[in-house]
Amino acid sequence: MAGRNWSDLAPRLISGLVMVALGLALIWAGGLWWRLGITLICGGMVWELLRLIAPDRPAVAWQLAAVAAGCLLIATLVPPSFALPLLLAPSMAGLSLVPHKRTMFLTFTAMILLAGFGMIQLRNDMGLVWMAWLVAVVVVTDIAGYFAGRLIGGPKFWPRVSPKKTWSGTVAGWVGAALTGLLFGALTGSGVWLVGISVGLSMAAQMGDMAESATKRRIGVKDSSTLIPGHGGLLDRFDGMLGASLLLLVARPLGALPVAATLPGLGG
Repeated sequence: MAGRNWSDLAPRLISGLVMVALGLALIWAGGLWWRLGITLICGGMVWELLRLIAPDRPAVAWQLAAVAAGCLLIATLVPPSFALPLLLAPSMAGLSLVPHKRTMFLTFTAMILLAGFGMIQLRNDMGLVWMAWLVAVVVVTDIAGYFAGRLIGGPKFWPRVSPKKTWSGTVAGWVGAALTGLLFGALTGSGVWLVGISVGLSMAAQMGDMAESATKRRIGVKDSSTLIPGHGGLLDRFDGMLGASLLLLVARPLGALPVAATLPGLGG
């Protein structure tokens, strides 16, 4: 262990605990607080994305971030038929304002808002337990991958894009997600089927992470911002949640989730 680099562990742990506490509070509160929390996070991610793509246009970054946050919030309050154009409108609006890397902006902004909308709808429609399950799968995937990658090491997953990520950490994330699915399946009475979708969400979270890493590598930066000590920016921290939430948007209509469930003693 002497050769391992643990220099980022302390700030990463402290920041992680603060984020977990705030996240749990928002998930528990639900309703307007949950909407506002996700809206601010998604707006912040759009701001970071624009600061990466067009660092010489800070005013544009703030304007489009505000538009994105506003569209997301309104989309959660209107019928679904009107929500979709609202979620895609900021991507279209930015095409004439972003000087280059427009495809990157278009794709990531749409992903951010669709994923944010998915998380808000999951909490509203399915209740506290299933939102907690989604967060737990993504967090456990990240933690298991972090420690397994440093303790076990081994072959790199995609060294050109993310030099620190290993196959051992990747597989450990799947195992952690499977155990999380098994636990929630037992607690809610959903059964072992939840293991499969949990591993799928873990893979989607890792894909989101790698997509964000590839974007930063192409731009030539290490972190999306310095907002979160030990973690970088909001995009660095929530990239996995973006991937998992997008998969869940597809999985829910296909019947991959049961009806809303609650843990004993907890409401929705």
